Amino acid sequence: MPFFTIGLNHDTAPLALREKVAFTPDKTVESLVKFKADMLARTKESDHTNNTNHELVILSTCNRTELYLNTEHLSVEHAVKWLAQTHALEPEEISQHIYHHANAAAIEHLMSVATGLDSLILGEPQILGQVKQSFMEAKRAGTVNSDFEKLFQTTFAVAKQVRTQTDIGASAVSVAYAAVQLTKQIFSSISKSKVLLVGAGETIELVAKHLKEADPQSITVANRTLSNAQALANPLGGDAITISQIPAHLSDADVVISSTASALPLIGKGMVESAIKARKYKPMLLLDLAVPRDVESEVAELDDAYLYTVDDLQDIIEQNIAQREQAAKQASALIRQKASEFAKRKEHAPHFDLIKQYREQSQMLRDTLTQKAQARIANGEPPESVLQELSYKLTQQMMHGPTKALQEAINHQQQDTLDIFADALNLQAKRAYKQQE
Repeated sequence: MPFFTIGLNHDTAPLALREKVAFTPDKTVESLVKFKADMLARTKESDHTNNTNHELVILSTCNRTELYLNTEHLSVEHAVKWLAQTHALEPEEISQHIYHHANAAAIEHLMSVATGLDSLILGEPQILGQVKQSFMEAKRAGTVNSDFEKLFQTTFAVAKQVRTQTDIGASAVSVAYAAVQLTKQIFSSISKSKVLLVGAGETIELVAKHLKEADPQSITVANRTLSNAQALANPLGGDAITISQIPAHLSDADVVISSTASALPLIGKGMVESAIKARKYKPMLLLDLAVPRDVESEVAELDDAYLYTVDDLQDIIEQNIAQREQAAKQASALIRQKASEFAKRKEHAPHFDLIKQYREQSQMLRDTLTQKAQARIANGEPPESVLQELSYKLTQQMMHGPTKALQEAINHQQQDTLDIFADALNLQAKRAYKQQE
C-alpha cells in the first residue's frame, strides 16, 4: 500500500493560512469526487485499467488540514500541488508549512491524531469523532477501498484501546472543564444541583457546554444584557436574569460559576452571607473564573461557602496536564506497537495469501476424494478397499509437492530450505545432518 499523508496544523502554520486551506463539508465532498475522477483518468491513460487502488480521506478541523492518500499516481509534491490548487493557492504558499509521513510513520501519525496525542489540547476526545466523520464522508464519495477500510477501522479500535487503557482523557485541562469536574467532585450528583452562571462570554459558554452533558437540575444565566443571557440559557432549557437580580436568586444556587469582564467584584461577602442564611446554611460552591475577580476574596471566610479562583483551578489543570503527559507516553508506546503490527501485516499480506491458497487446495483435494469414495461405497464397493484407496491417493497427492521441493533442496544443497522443511514436517533427519556438520 503506497500510503502517505501530508498536512499542516497548529504547530506548523499560522491561523490565517489554516483558514485558507480548510475544507467546508461541501468543499470536502466536491474535492473527493474530483479526486476520484482525476485518478480514474490518470489510470486509464497509464495502464488502461480501472483496477488500480486510489484512496483519499480529507481531515479538516480548526487546527489542522490533512490528506491521507493511498495511490501510486501522486507523489508528496503532487499532493501538495493538488491541495494548493484546490484552494486557489500557489504551492509555495503552503509548502514550507507542510509535513508528510509515509507507510509505517503515516500509520502511526494517523493513530496519534485519532487519539488526541497530536492535538493542541493533549488528549482531547473530539478529534476521534472528526476522524470518523472524515472517513465516512470519503467512504460515501467512493474514495475508500479495502486498504483504508482496514487501516481506519484498526485506528478506531486503537483509539478506543488507548482511552480504556490509559488516563489520556481522564483529567481536565481547560478552566471551563476543570470547573465542571470540580463541581462533580464536591457534589456527588450534579443532577440534583442548581447552577447559576454569571456572564455570557466564551468561558461561560464552554462551562455551559460541559454542564449540559452533566445534566444539572437547573441552570440560570445572569448577564448585564438580558438578551445575551437568554441566548445562552435558552438552548440549555435554563432561565435568564440580569446582574442586578443576582441577590434575589443567589440563595437558590448550589453552584455559582462566574466569568465576566467587570472591573469590580459583583458578588460580595455580605450578599453570599445572606444567601447562606436563606439556604439554612446548606453549602454553596463558588467558582470565580474572572480576572479581575467577580467574587470578593472574603467570601472564603464563610463556613458554608467554598470559593475557588482561577488560580486554584490552574493548579489542578497543571497537575492534570502532567498526568496526561504521563498517559501520553503509555499511549505513544501502544500506538507504535499497533502501527508496526499493522504495517507488518500489510507487508506480509501476499505471503498470507499463499498460506490461504495452500489450505484451500488441500481442503478441495480432501473434499473431491471423499465425494468419489462415498459414491463408490454407494455403488456397492467394499468400504474397506475404498477407504484404503482413499487414504493412499490422499497421502500420495499431499506428499507430492513437499517431496519434490525436498528433492530440489537436496540437489542444490540448500541447507536453510532443508532446515525449514525438517521443522515443518517434524523430520528427525535434520538432527542427523546437523550432527554430521
